[in-house]
Amino acid sequence: MLAVNRRQTLKGVAATLVAATAFAPHRVFAQAADGPFKLPPLGYAYEALEPNIDAMTMTIHHQRHHGAFIGNLNNFAKTIPDLGTKPVEVVLADLASIPESSRTGVRNNLGGHWNHTFFWELMTPGGAKEPGGDLKAAIEAELGGFQKVKEQVTASGMGRFGSGWAWLTVDKDKKLKIVSTPNQDNPLMDGARGAIIGVDVWEHAYYLKYQNKRAEYLANWWNTVNWDKAAANYKKALA
Repeated sequence: MLAVNRRQTLKGVAATLVAATAFAPHRVFAQAADGPFKLPPLGYAYEALEPNIDAMTMTIHHQRHHGAFIGNLNNFAKTIPDLGTKPVEVVLADLASIPESSRTGVRNNLGGHWNHTFFWELMTPGGAKEPGGDLKAAIEAELGGFQKVKEQVTASGMGRFGSGWAWLTVDKDKKLKIVSTPNQDNPLMDGARGAIIGVDVWEHAYYLKYQNKRAEYLANWWNTVNWDKAAANYKKALA
């Protein structure tokens, strides 16, 4: 009964937020855009990933959750001028340079901004089912093939207690590695050369459609992966 009530409450709140956003989308983006950080567009419609990820989840996830990171970062940028001028990846790799009083907040919000931008770009309507080219060859040589990578990334996401992300990365030695990070942390913070794929396992990424069925969400998420983008991520990480 508690689970049902929670689901009904979340759907009610979500419907209210989506309705409000539909009538005033310019206000949502204006609030997030007041400063050097901007909310990036998805590049596809909110309903484009259905039935794998529903439009309501995508709308709230992008405009509200990602938008909140942007608003918070613009506030931090008022007292940390370099924050809005340096490449995000550079700051994430050197968080020790951020004043200690702001470091945790910048870590969470800049990590969230980078992670979600990466996430949106990695997904596409009618995503390809398997990687190809150099990425496919590396996956087969280093990790035993696509099916094993799929299983291991899924297991990494399932094994993340609470909130976080699961990743396929290129480590500092240019080797493929599967990792999980808590909260809005990402592999760049630990010295990785780059991320190839990453999946959000925070509840807000799936709860409206899947409730507590994270495994079902992860299984369907693979249908959205843009392997052309993943291949480009791999090439960039090796450069």
